[in-house]
Amino acid sequence: MKASRIAAVGAVAGVAVLALSAPAFAHVSVQPEGEAAKGGYAVVNFKVPNERDNASTTKLEVTFPTDHPLASVMPQPVDGWDIKVTKSKLDKPLEMHGKKIDEAVTKVTWTADDDDAGIGPGFFQKFPVSVGTLPEDADELAFKALQTYSNKEVVRWIEVPQEGKEEPDFPAPVLALAEASGDGHSHGASDGKTEDAKSDESTENASAETTATADSGDAGGTDTTARVLGIVGIVVGAAGVAYGVLAGRRRADA
Repeated sequence: MKASRIAAVGAVAGVAVLALSAPAFAHVSVQPEGEAAKGGYAVVNFKVPNERDNASTTKLEVTFPTDHPLASVMPQPVDGWDIKVTKSKLDKPLEMHGKKIDEAVTKVTWTADDDDAGIGPGFFQKFPVSVGTLPEDADELAFKALQTYSNKEVVRWIEVPQEGKEEPDFPAPVLALAEASGDGHSHGASDGKTEDAKSDESTENASAETTATADSGDAGGTDTTARVLGIVGIVVGAAGVAYGVLAGRRRADA
């Protein structure tokens, strides 16, 4: 095989490995602590990974669904972040514990005290919120989110995934709702506690990871593996080129 061909093969191999190992973008997601059952309360975590190498995430805005408004929304304090809860008037009042509620939370905004307190490159942060009561006539809730970086870049995670279609490039966080328990009450236990007591208890027991740590369990692990494979690809490509150059020199000397 000619030296030029060897060099070309090595370069192509390196590029191929890089292409195959390119990590899919992690995105803002929402997951319950335990189970989010229809008609009940739950503590959910909005998980925000930082995808930039040269900027920190300094702001998160989460819009709550208006087609299924939640009467109770209580964020848990997060060190280094200011929290603003926005309420809006409802077109159709809700009834909760025998009382009519004509407004509900439509947005929660977390803003870092400063850039140093934000989510740095290679880290993620969880933002816990107690919510309820969850709708009984829906299988999932979509929360559109805006992620702002210290360089003023804004990533809009607002595309609601559609069943049977490929995941969009910027999917909105979607919370899957579990079926109600057998007794018809989706409150997680039949211990006689009131909804407010259970909501408070869920909030007090929320094990929110408020200090940003590397996500070695999922997104971080995937990114690390992808980067390692990428480095391997570069090495393979470089080795191919170097081999081609050396082979060419030997041929010339001969």
